[in-house]
Amino acid sequence: MIITIDGPAGTGKSTTARKVAEEMSYCLLDTGAMYRAITWGVIHYNIAHQDPQALQKFLQEHPLKLTSRFGERRYFLNSEDVSEHIRSPEVTALVSQISAYPIVREALVPIQRQSVQGMNAVCEGRDMGTTVFPKANLKIFLTANLDTRAQRRFSELKQNGKLSPTDTLESIKVNINKRDEFDAAREHSPMKPAEDAILIDTSALTLQQVVDQIIILTEQRSD
Repeated sequence: MIITIDGPAGTGKSTTARKVAEEMSYCLLDTGAMYRAITWGVIHYNIAHQDPQALQKFLQEHPLKLTSRFGERRYFLNSEDVSEHIRSPEVTALVSQISAYPIVREALVPIQRQSVQGMNAVCEGRDMGTTVFPKANLKIFLTANLDTRAQRRFSELKQNGKLSPTDTLESIKVNINKRDEFDAAREHSPMKPAEDAILIDTSALTLQQVVDQIIILTEQRSD
């Protein structure tokens, strides 16, 4: 059984996917983290990512590998564990641009598919139901209003100690809106609901309410 959970930032996508996977004992695939790992590498190694040849060489010389340790996914670039670095503001600011490059998506999609082959999995991202797993058993697309999403991201950054001095609620709202527009308008694998996706607006729902809805839908598909 493959469950895809897509949607823009701040809808509770990652947390929901993790919770659904835990409660159903499914494997979790966080594809956003994979693109963040590549983005961190581009920044760290000062790659001229606008140059396709430079980007291709980087991807070949720094292959992305995933491992699981105590149930937690770890992300490696050329054997270096980069898991603790991929949520930085610098990565967040650039990840939409990097993930929009066809050469990057073409490199990661096979890894994404292979990593859950033969498993029950919850796959979270922005094009899981449309591009990566078009034949998924259940496709979910989470939405929420912009104000709610900005407040969630602000609270998350503050709680994790990653709120920079320049991060305000308004600046986060602007950045989220820009990323939404960029991800939805990109030519290769744009962010949009699959035709057969079920939309869930999380604006006024608790995490558990969203999780319960998805579990019920999964059980219905399994019958």
